[in-house]
Amino acid sequence: MNIQARNLSLDVFRGLTICFMIIVNTAGSWSCVYWPLDHAKWHGFTPTDLVFPSFLFAIGSSIFFSKKSWEHMIASDVYWKIIKRGVIIFLIGYLMYWFPFVQHSDSGLVFKPFHHTRVMGVLQRIGLCYIIGSFILLKFSFKSILAIGIGLLLLYWGLMAWGGDFEMTTNLGHKIDLALLGDSHLYHGEGVAFDPEGLLSTMPSIVNVLAGFLVTSFLVNGGITKDKLMKLAFIGLGLLMLSWIWNMVFPINKKIWTSSFVLHTVGWDMIILSLLSYLVDVLNIRKGVSFFYIAGRNPLFLYLLHELIAILLLFFRTSDGKSYYTSIFENVYNPIGCHLGSFLFSLTFMLVCWTAGWYLNKRGWYFKV
Repeated sequence: MNIQARNLSLDVFRGLTICFMIIVNTAGSWSCVYWPLDHAKWHGFTPTDLVFPSFLFAIGSSIFFSKKSWEHMIASDVYWKIIKRGVIIFLIGYLMYWFPFVQHSDSGLVFKPFHHTRVMGVLQRIGLCYIIGSFILLKFSFKSILAIGIGLLLLYWGLMAWGGDFEMTTNLGHKIDLALLGDSHLYHGEGVAFDPEGLLSTMPSIVNVLAGFLVTSFLVNGGITKDKLMKLAFIGLGLLMLSWIWNMVFPINKKIWTSSFVLHTVGWDMIILSLLSYLVDVLNIRKGVSFFYIAGRNPLFLYLLHELIAILLLFFRTSDGKSYYTSIFENVYNPIGCHLGSFLFSLTFMLVCWTAGWYLNKRGWYFKV
C-alpha cells in the first residue's frame, strides 16, 4: 500500500472518525447504549459528541491539500467547484432524509410530502461549512483565519446571550429555525420540533473546519517534528482549559454547538492528532494503521452507505410488522445482552461498511463529489 507519509496520520484520523461515527449512529436499541456511545442529553460532553466536529475538523484538513491544486486554477473555476460540491453534499443529505419518499400508513404506503421533510441535517451542515469555510480559507492568511474563527465564536455567544437562554426551545437558534424553516421541517427526535443542526448553530461549526485547516498547515509546512507535536498537544490542552472556563457562562453543548463546545472539541482533536502523528509519523508505527487508513480514503461514501443501509432496514418490515433493523437486533444481538448486544450490532454495522470501503480502496476507486 502506497501511503504518503505527510497524509498518513491525517487519513488515519479521518478513518477513525468515520468508523466511530458509524458505531454511534447505529445502536441496535437506543435504550441499551453504553454511555460513551450516546450523546449528552443537553449540557455536557461524551466521547460521542466529539465525532461530528472531528469530521468537520478533517474536512478543514482536506481543504488544506485541495488548496494546493486550486492555486493552479482560475479563481472563478475554484469558486464554482466549491459551490457545486457543497450544494451536492447538501442535496444528498436532504434527499437521504426524504428517502425512500414513501412511508407506512394504515392504508399502506403513501407518498411522504415535501412539507414534512427535514431541511437541515449532518450532510447539509457539512455542505454549508465546506462552502463558507473554503471561501474564508481561500481569501485570508493564517492569522486572519484565526481572528475570524475567534470572532465567529464571540459573535455566536453574543447573539445567543442576547436572543434568549441556552435551553432547547427558548434559544435564539431554535427561534430562527422555527421562523425560517417551520415546525414540520425540523428534527423531531427530541420529542419536540428542534434541530441540532440548525441554521444559526452552523456559524460556530465553521470554526471546526477552520481549525482543521490551521492545524494541518502548522503540522505539514516545514515537516512534522516532535517539537511541533508537543506544541500542538499543549495548545489543545490549553483550549480544553479555556472551554471549561467558558462553560461556566456558555455551557458546553453539542446540540446548540456552543462556542465552548467548539473549543473543547478542537482541543481534543489537537491532542488526538498529535498523539496519532507521533505514533505514525515519528515512531513509524504501521500495525493496525491500514484499517483506519482505508476508511479514511472514502469517508463520504462510508457515511452515505451506513445511512442508506440503516434507512432501508428501518423501512422494510417483517411479517409481524417490525422493521428488519429491530428484528435483527432483537433476534440476533439482544440475547447476548442488551448493552453488549447493542455494541456488537453497531460494530457489525461498521465492519460491513468498512468491507465495502476496503473493496473500493483495493480497486483504487474513491468517491468524490
